[in-house]
Amino acid sequence: MDRVIFTDEELYRQELRRVFAPSWLFLAHTDQFHKPGDFFTTYMGEDPVIVTLDRDRRIRAYLNSCRHRGARVCRADFGTTRNFTCTYHGWSYNLDGSLVSVPNKDGYPESFETGQWGLVEVPHVQTYHGLVFGTWDPDPVPLRESLGDMAWYMDAMLDHDDQGTVVVGGVHKWVLEGNWKLAAEQFATDWYHVNMSHASALMVLSPSGRKPKDEVVHRTGRQYVDPNGHGAGFPVHPKNRFDAQTVHEWTDYDALRERLGEARVEGPLTTGHATVFPNFSYLPVNGSIRVWHPKGPDRMEVWAWTIVDKSMPEEVREAQRLYNLRTFGPSGIFEQDDGENWSEVQAISHGFITGGVALNYQMGMGSEREDGRHPGRTSELYSDAAGRAFYARWRELMNTPAWHEEHHA
Repeated sequence: MDRVIFTDEELYRQELRRVFAPSWLFLAHTDQFHKPGDFFTTYMGEDPVIVTLDRDRRIRAYLNSCRHRGARVCRADFGTTRNFTCTYHGWSYNLDGSLVSVPNKDGYPESFETGQWGLVEVPHVQTYHGLVFGTWDPDPVPLRESLGDMAWYMDAMLDHDDQGTVVVGGVHKWVLEGNWKLAAEQFATDWYHVNMSHASALMVLSPSGRKPKDEVVHRTGRQYVDPNGHGAGFPVHPKNRFDAQTVHEWTDYDALRERLGEARVEGPLTTGHATVFPNFSYLPVNGSIRVWHPKGPDRMEVWAWTIVDKSMPEEVREAQRLYNLRTFGPSGIFEQDDGENWSEVQAISHGFITGGVALNYQMGMGSEREDGRHPGRTSELYSDAAGRAFYARWRELMNTPAWHEEHHA
């Protein structure tokens, strides 16, 4: 594969138009919205958006840009408000996006109609088990359909009981030097790096600091390969378990087997990794969900939440939060290894000769098959199969004019 896809500014601009604009993008968790006026500001690609609960208790999203001179109408990360007022000239918008107040309105001509100057709304916002997604595509494939078989793997994290999940500990944000695809690809497909990149972290976590047991290092498992570019990898073992001892002891694995089936409990329930195309990823073992916000071809912003089962008692929630913080927060022992790798790849990719040297994605070629136990096509745990599917979907979108270009095509 040509690594110019990580560095080229024109390709990056095309990604924003053809990959991010038409795709379902992760926005927030439903637990962030409890009463009308609760809001959270985030990004869809590089477009800033406000996600809020309107007076009818419907989650909606708007472009965070005043229709007058274009400043952000909401500069807070989250909070509760009655309306969104731009601090530049004071145009004010209701929770339904309509323009409700214009200072010095008498100075405008009679032809000025406030009804035509509301906030630009994200046309489709849908949720799946507490996860809120939006798309700019005016006529999208429904979210559930675009997830396809990936939903079965997601449910191993999101659907432990009828109460669903909640967010603990807020949203952590940090900046990394590296292309967003390096992170999204790794979470979709890459168990291969674990033993090498995370050797020191594995040693820290193993009893008495000895190197981890052989059966931990040489795991066997499966990797789900989705035609829409999603991917998930997970060891398969009857003794798979949650890493935080308190969480493990609290978990009723028999009830989970009853609800989710044996295959999910011995596989994607715990120590897996996954990406929902293009830039939402998660780790079931510690409840980490994250989005890789693109900030140009050479930089990304990572936003990470910890989600837990709502039915978890307080001390179990806290154990999961702390475990996540120590392993996959911005100062986590695994997270730092990953960020270092992506930055290292990015740092040298601008070289003229380097940029022209192909990268190898051949591991597990031809191993994809219906395995009879897990939905869809799966490959081996150590494989690039989901990575190949991720880039195949990326290439397909990059070569397809999106809805906003179709009248030019």
